[in-house]
Amino acid sequence: MSREGRQVTSLRAALSLVDSAVLAPIYRDPRGRLRLVFIRRGPHGIHGGQIAFPGGRREPEDPDLLATALREAEEEVGLEPGRVEILAALPVIETMATGFRVAPFLGRLNGAPPTWRRQETEIDEILEEPLEDLTRPDAHAVEYWQLPGWPAPREIPFYRIGPYKLWGATYRIVESIRDYLETHDV
Repeated sequence: MSREGRQVTSLRAALSLVDSAVLAPIYRDPRGRLRLVFIRRGPHGIHGGQIAFPGGRREPEDPDLLATALREAEEEVGLEPGRVEILAALPVIETMATGFRVAPFLGRLNGAPPTWRRQETEIDEILEEPLEDLTRPDAHAVEYWQLPGWPAPREIPFYRIGPYKLWGATYRIVESIRDYLETHDV
């Protein structure tokens, strides 16, 4: 394929991405440790069983992607928008394999974390992971994976969270959060 053909193909792929947003809730626990709030998606759907931040696709009634992230966090884990102070809009992530353009927002919880209300049809589990646990050398690994639709195995970095592997777009968002926290207090 010519260079121009690849550019047209790339442009078509970029234009067909579905706009979505996630909220990365963060808070300090009673011991002063920073914790990130993740969800483990139910077994169904394109991201079934994966560790993620609360979020989803933009709906027509959402005025912007921040509204999408806040709406989805309230629907999926019961986090009321008034309980969140948005600290940063993080770099947008594109998931070419699944066709999403994800706008991540880092949000500090005001006060103690709420009693989570899991949306049982979509979410299997809510996880509150200490950020320091993700920085331990044994929490990070790389493996070669062959997933459906991939022409060849790829090297996939991930974090271990208990028995789960946090990878893909969520992994890249966590890396952006770590970069942000190097120069900002929470």
